[in-house]
Amino acid sequence: MQQPSLFTPLPQGMTLSEFNARIEGHLNGQADIQGQWVIAECSDMRLNRSGHCYTELIEKDDQGTTIARIGAAIWAGTYRILYEKFLNSTGQVLVTGMKVLVNVSASFHRLYGIKVVINDIDPSYTMGDMVRQRQEILKRLSEENLIDRNKQLPWPEVPLRIAIVSAAGAAGYGDFMNQIQGNPYGLQFYTCLFQAVMQGAQTVPTVKAALDRINQYADLFDCVVIIRGGGATSELNSFDNYELASCVATFPLPVIVGIGHERDETVLDYVAAVRVKTPTAAAEWLIQRGTNALAHLDELQDAVVTAVRETVSQAREHLAYFASMIPATARRIIDTNRVRLNNYASSIPFAATGLIATQRTRLDRAGERIGESVMRTLQREQQRLQALDDKATLLSPLNTLRRGYALVRTGDQCVTSASQLQPGDNITIHFATGTTTATVNNS
Repeated sequence: MQQPSLFTPLPQGMTLSEFNARIEGHLNGQADIQGQWVIAECSDMRLNRSGHCYTELIEKDDQGTTIARIGAAIWAGTYRILYEKFLNSTGQVLVTGMKVLVNVSASFHRLYGIKVVINDIDPSYTMGDMVRQRQEILKRLSEENLIDRNKQLPWPEVPLRIAIVSAAGAAGYGDFMNQIQGNPYGLQFYTCLFQAVMQGAQTVPTVKAALDRINQYADLFDCVVIIRGGGATSELNSFDNYELASCVATFPLPVIVGIGHERDETVLDYVAAVRVKTPTAAAEWLIQRGTNALAHLDELQDAVVTAVRETVSQAREHLAYFASMIPATARRIIDTNRVRLNNYASSIPFAATGLIATQRTRLDRAGERIGESVMRTLQREQQRLQALDDKATLLSPLNTLRRGYALVRTGDQCVTSASQLQPGDNITIHFATGTTTATVNNS
């Protein structure tokens, strides 16, 4: 009788456990999935308390896109042997990002699904593509002097205006906002979300686009926070990108990166001003910056209060000292001025006598000068009066009459022209000695 194929449905249907049992029966024990050497890259490698190592084996194409993935385990006993073997051969420990050649076996359990167990490792495969590419990018950034460029930007004393690059619904963004807004110190942060895809092929272009938008309003922000929640390390491949790292390194604002867990590192972690483990840690870093500023303000307040108290205390001491010195100083000033006053009083008679003698001499000299001046003035005026007298005598009408002239008057008027007289007018003629009257006969 022909056996039904793996996916031949039963008419009545089957239970999931029956279906898984069929898969288990077909896979388990197959030689082609037991003890096979597989080339893959370790991603999200972690060690639990029991010593078992869990990881993901991934394969990427030439563009860096993950095209295959499967979970794998190295049991504790095997892991201790492989760890020493790999370390002794390569000088490095087995970590996330290494490309490895491993011997694996696969089995299927109807409850837990498919399981890949790593049995052995070939140490000739050392660094995986992720680490190699990361080193090449970091080397290029270092040669271009970009590694520390963003770290050298100055920080404001309290960065409160924060531009956030994240996915709106991401748990990491929610954790960051809860931490920032619920800080117990009452710090008020201004936040603005610039959305981007934080995993997959769209991560690089959308994060760069978000940074470009922030750059247009750079004067409105103090810093940039790029955050993303946890997840597999393989999902962080997009952050090992030269263009994105160069954009962060040359950004005009300090950048905080919190895009993975403590065990994860990307190129962005090397070029950012601050690298923290998680979005919550990014919020705590900013809050700590604010609390440091508050503490500094408290220190300044205490210093001011102390300085004021010391100043007041010193001023009181000085005031008390000066107050105690006032009576003695006043007495000394009074005594000094009393002596000076007595000296002035005793010197007044001598000074007055000398001054009076000096002024008397000046007065005598002034009197002599006045007398001399008066005599000169009298002589000058006498001479002037004599000259006037001579002139008056010379110009006297009497002297004119004595020279043979006569003065003719008609009534009260002096006659100076014949036209003033008419026939029959009576005139009086004055001579130097005596007068006579006459009548005008004709004109």
